Formats: sequence, structure tokens, C-alpha cells
Amino acid sequence: MSWFAAISDVARRIGFAVTAIALAVPACAQSDVPIETFQTVHVYPHDPNAFTQGLVYVDDRLYESTGRNGESSVRRVEVESGRVLQKYDLPLQYFGEGLTDWGSSLVQLTWTSGKAFVYDRASFKLLRTFGYQGEGWGLTHDQKNLILSDGTSTLRFLDPETFRVTRRLNVIDEHSQPVENLNELEFIRGEIFANIWHQDRIARISPRTGRVLSWVDMSGLREQAGASGPEAVLNGIAYDAKTGRIFVTGKLWPRLFEIKIVPHSARSD
Repeated sequence: MSWFAAISDVARRIGFAVTAIALAVPACAQSDVPIETFQTVHVYPHDPNAFTQGLVYVDDRLYESTGRNGESSVRRVEVESGRVLQKYDLPLQYFGEGLTDWGSSLVQLTWTSGKAFVYDRASFKLLRTFGYQGEGWGLTHDQKNLILSDGTSTLRFLDPETFRVTRRLNVIDEHSQPVENLNELEFIRGEIFANIWHQDRIARISPRTGRVLSWVDMSGLREQAGASGPEAVLNGIAYDAKTGRIFVTGKLWPRLFEIKIVPHSARSD
């Protein structure tokens, strides 16, 4: 064997070994996403009877959608006291779900009725309704579309004027598996934040690819809230775009939290 052939053979063997090692590494080790956690900045009172389904902060005001038939509402809440300043009660047959703002309006989903309500944000006057297919869970918006979750791993982008579906986004985790039970949504700094029903974590999702960019571990917050009961789950994310504040709460939680998201190793509380 010539020296050139010998070198080529060694290079081929080294290349094969490197490939074999790469194949032997579990896929999850190659595609892990960051795990983040939170620090509590402020704690505020919150209505413990509010079955929180949507949370929105816009123009220095906090709005909330609550669920359950006969108890569903859209309301404006004073952050510091938790006091309900303004309220519209839905008809008894509707189960309120996700809430977002669009221009001078608020848009509220219902769970299984296939109907969305559009309100004047200042007066809560009902302006119109829209129909949509399937269930309604969470609602937020980017610069052009409303974004709806329905409990599956697929988010629907909707025209805010007609509610026509313009795009569907399949959400997948670090193992390329679908992320089911996507619930309350918030669009924060170009990402979609999503509660996962009955999980103490928030997914940060790329609106372009649908991939989970990181997980925010919210373990312990439910205990801090003093919440109990199987349905008293983490649900509700609101973003103050002016200051960068993030608020979170849950269904039937007596507390609302302002939090800061931090790398897992940086948590000190």
C-alpha cells in the first residue's frame, strides 16, 4: 500500500468512527432545548373564584377571561388589589376561554360553542361574533394574525377580521414529538408562550417553525399561590410590552405573580 493509500485508509476509518459515535448519541442529547425557570418579582391578590382562561395586559390595564358555564366573564382587573373594576358576564350557555386584544377591541373564545365574541375594549360593549371550527382554548396575536390553540398540538393563525384560517403551525418538542394540550397563549418578543394543560411549565415556541425553543420550569409556583384542587392549574400569561413585565396566574388561584424568566442555574430563591 502506498503512503497516499495508507493515509486515505486511515482518514476513511477515522471518518467512519466519528460517524458511528454520532449515531450512537441519543437523538435527545443532540437536540436538547434550554430549561429555564423563574424568579418572583411581585405577588398580587387575585380572585380565587376566577377560573382563569385568558390574561391580557395592554395600555396599562389587565384584562381577564374566566370560564365555566354560568360563571364565564370578561373583566378588567386592578393589578395591585385584584379588584374587578369592570365586568361583562357571558350568557349561561357559554364557557369562556382565551382572550386577546386587537386594536381597540378584545376577542374572547368559547370552549365548545365555536363562537368568538368581540368587545369594545373601553366599554365592553359586544360588537360582533365570529364562528370557528373545533374547540377554543387559548388566544393571542402577532402583528398580522390572531393565534388560536384548541387543546391539540396545532396552532391556527386567523384573519382578525374574518376569523378565516390563514395558516396552521404544528408544535413539536426537542424530540420532534407533538406538544399536546397547548392552552393559554401569549406573544412575547417574537415568540409564542404557551401553558400546557395540567403541567407546571411554559413552552416558548418559534412562530416560524413550531419548535419549542425552551421550557420554563414553573414548579413550585402553584404552592406559592396557595392553590389546591385538581383543576387549579397554571393558566394565564400576560405581557406588558411597555415595561417587559410578565404576569402569570392559574385557575382558581388567589394570587397573581409578576415573574422574571432566568436560566435554571441562576435561580436563587
